[in-house]
Amino acid sequence: MNLTKSIMSKLLFIIAPKNYQDTEYEDPKKVLTKKGHEVITTSTTAIATGALGGVTHTDLLINEAKPEDYDAIVFIGGGGWQLYFESPTAHRLAQAFYDANKITAAICAAPIILAKAGLLTNKKSTCYSGGADQLKQLQANYTGKSVEKDGHIITANGPSSAKKFGKVIAKNL
Repeated sequence: MNLTKSIMSKLLFIIAPKNYQDTEYEDPKKVLTKKGHEVITTSTTAIATGALGGVTHTDLLINEAKPEDYDAIVFIGGGGWQLYFESPTAHRLAQAFYDANKITAAICAAPIILAKAGLLTNKKSTCYSGGADQLKQLQANYTGKSVEKDGHIITANGPSSAKKFGKVIAKNL
C-alpha cells in the first residue's frame, strides 16, 4: 500500500481578503492536516479576516501561486467572494488545476467562481441555496446536495457541510 501519496498531498486554499467564511476554511483545513496533508493559504493580502472574526496570515499572495506546486485547489466561500467571481487570476488557477486533472473544489458561494470559469458546464454541483439560480444560469447541474463530486470537481453548500467537504477532498487525494 502506497501511503506516501495518500498522506502527503499539498493543497492550495484560496480565501477572500475580507469576510471569508471561517468555518468553511477551518473545518476542511483541520480534516486535511489531521490526515497529514499540507494546506497552503493564499489571498490577495498577507492578512485576511473572516466574517466570524478569524484572522489568517496567508502563506503567499494569489498571484504568486503556481498550480504545478499543488495537488488540489480549494476555494473557500463567504461574503468576500464577489471579488473573485470575475477574477482572471482565480479563473486561470481553477482552469489550470482542472486541466491537470487535479481536485478542483469550492464551497458555499465559491462554486460560482468555478462556473464562471466554465468548469461546471453540465457538471453535477452544489453551492449555498442563494447561488443555485446563478449556477443553473451558468449551465451547471445544480443538485442541492450538501457535497457533490463530479469527476475531480468537488463542491459543497456551506458551513454545515465543511467537515464533510474536507473528508470528501481527503478521500479523493
